[in-house]
Amino acid sequence: MDLQIRDKVALITGATGGMGFATAKILAEEGVKLVLSDLKIDRLEKDAKALATDVLCIAADVTDQAAVDTLAREGRERFGAIDIVVHTSGITGAKGDPLEMTDEDYLEAWQIDFMSAVRVARATFPAMRQKGWGRFVCITSENAVQPYWEEATYNTAKAALAAFVKNLSYEEAKHGILCNTVSPAFIETDMTDGMMEKRAKEMGVSFDEAVESFLEEERPGIVLKRRGRVEEVAAAIALVVSERGSFINGANLRVDGGSVQAVQN
Repeated sequence: MDLQIRDKVALITGATGGMGFATAKILAEEGVKLVLSDLKIDRLEKDAKALATDVLCIAADVTDQAAVDTLAREGRERFGAIDIVVHTSGITGAKGDPLEMTDEDYLEAWQIDFMSAVRVARATFPAMRQKGWGRFVCITSENAVQPYWEEATYNTAKAALAAFVKNLSYEEAKHGILCNTVSPAFIETDMTDGMMEKRAKEMGVSFDEAVESFLEEERPGIVLKRRGRVEEVAAAIALVVSERGSFINGANLRVDGGSVQAVQN
């Protein structure tokens, strides 16, 4: 399917990560020019050479508004515009008893998982408003609507992010900017690899057995009985940011294999 976004320009944060780079690949295939950002870009610059499109890689700290402003400005200077923003930057943060988490634990997740999106929106929306066309997609999580007890710092930041993007969607649509979230669950990434390696060690089982037991005990809603693939998340993002997705606004698109066991988001 032609997504009708050839020659658009997309800014992707957290682009070194699995979902970020998978999105870069699928958008490159659609003829989208790319501004890719992460904290460290050595690996990103190397991987970006394989993308069949014009690419600009920029190191930027999303906890710093000035750095985010520079990122957006340099992207526009290189390509003339930023039409699409895919914000994937984030951390899992500290885990444990919610009342034993420190202020710093909560603030770290808040700054990286929530405020980073506010900063990116501040830096990119004015130019998109002037152009009258834009797409803004943030990666939330199943945790935003189905929180897990030991992940309170992450839960609260992601829930706030979902509310923020919904909030933006009401007024930005009149400027041609559509704002949505995509919420994955248990995707094959470095993050879940680390989780399963730790689980395997604690249980004295193999990696695959750790995954199997996690699905059975912790994610019964994933009846597909496997982790998702980054390409599956990227495909959903590509649809939402495309011209084909021009009536999708203020939505949360789950890519979670059924993990969230509720009808509403």
